[in-house]
Amino acid sequence: MNVRVNGERRELDGGTSVAEVVRGLTDAERGVAVAVDGEVVPRSAWSETALADGQHVEVLRAVQGG
Repeated sequence: MNVRVNGERRELDGGTSVAEVVRGLTDAERGVAVAVDGEVVPRSAWSETALADGQHVEVLRAVQGG
């Protein structure tokens, strides 16, 4: 299936979860937020949220700075 992750098209296996996508992008355990098709997905639901063809995923990481 094709999914857009942070604006880039990616081919993923059917049933890939949000948690799997996040693990593929970052090792960070804190300061990460995910939205699928513009809706925030709570961290507690990442493992249970399977992605579907054509969805848009945004994975955001908080950074410290000034």
